[in-house]
Amino acid sequence: MLKEKDILKAAKKKQKTIVFPEVSFSDRTFEAVKILQKKGIVKVLLVGDASAMQLRDKAFEKFEILSPVTFADREKLVKTLYEKRKEKGMTLAQADELEKDPYYFATLLVECGYADGMVAGAECTTATTIRPALQIIKGKSKKEPVSSFFLMLGQNEFLNGKPLILADCGLNEDPDVDLLVTIASQSVNSAKMFGIEPKVAFLSYSTKGSAKGENVDKMRMAAEKFAKKAKDVPSDGELQFDAAMIPTVASHKAPDSVLKGDANLLIFPNIEAGNICYKAMQYTGGLTAVGPILQGLKKPVNDLSRGCSVTDIVLVAAVTALQAETKTSN
Repeated sequence: MLKEKDILKAAKKKQKTIVFPEVSFSDRTFEAVKILQKKGIVKVLLVGDASAMQLRDKAFEKFEILSPVTFADREKLVKTLYEKRKEKGMTLAQADELEKDPYYFATLLVECGYADGMVAGAECTTATTIRPALQIIKGKSKKEPVSSFFLMLGQNEFLNGKPLILADCGLNEDPDVDLLVTIASQSVNSAKMFGIEPKVAFLSYSTKGSAKGENVDKMRMAAEKFAKKAKDVPSDGELQFDAAMIPTVASHKAPDSVLKGDANLLIFPNIEAGNICYKAMQYTGGLTAVGPILQGLKKPVNDLSRGCSVTDIVLVAAVTALQAETKTSN
């Protein structure tokens, strides 16, 4: 049974540096970084005007704060941004101006090795957080896309403490078969990072041909293609949610399924289904939703839901630290 404290404990052992670009204008993020620093879960790096922040609250005196304008190696960051974007028409002057944006500045700190990862999104849209990462850090390879997942933790009568991975609930709107296979493969690696032995279900409104439709075909083909690619990972599809998750239902709807109603990694046909499901689990199922966590980037940058709590920010920071360690060791 994976618990929140297990993630925090694992992150603490790694002692990674995580940068937060929103703390100067986000009370929730400020409270979260105080917890992270006090408990030593990660090394905290903040973005902003140190003098102004310390006038606002003396607690800021305990943190390392970097300004995009006065940063000692600012020229290096500007040049890095220019080199990354010049083929898209960016001039050096434009790079110099864009580096002052806190989200671009924080992303450049990660890219250039001043921080191991970044967490933001409590006060901005997903695009604001992710766009700099896609432009600067980019994917592990030109062919590998970036996707996202939610880690669901908690206790209820159905799960009995079993953690779940849900993908993709926050980034790719309508993935095709190949992208679904990639999302599943990335999510398997993410599950293993938490010590979860993945059992993958490709979800649909149909179980093994009980209904017909393009999305049914898409999920069935994705499941078949993934099974050939990852023969050592238990997987099945297309399956309805109950056939994937409830053993008694699975025994009737999918008696031959290798999952036997015990899936813990759910792949959704589109972002709409995934987003609705994770929020329903969170707000009516009593589970903690950690994420969205990005996967496929060379270095970790993670987005927060704008409805996130202080605890959510702490947990996402811890997961970001774990991802940084994973990428460093590969």
